[in-house]
Amino acid sequence: MEWLRRAACVGEDPELFFPVGTAGPAVRDIAAAKQVCARCPVRPECLEWALGTGQTSGVWGGTCEQERDALLRTGTDHARRRSTV
Repeated sequence: MEWLRRAACVGEDPELFFPVGTAGPAVRDIAAAKQVCARCPVRPECLEWALGTGQTSGVWGGTCEQERDALLRTGTDHARRRSTV
């Protein structure tokens, strides 16, 4: 994870990236974390790591848990369709 040293989130409050809940302050924290990710030079590496290691909580690579779940489902569905062709 050498890329982590260059991440925009270094020095940010880690709690920002791991909000508790899905409403109110948590929604604001997720949006703020995604703003940090938007300017991050290693966002693709972060997202790849999160998907590859099954990170189920927090904001990683500019995505929340639900977005990563959707990416994994889409990837699985795509791979399944390719294998049946």
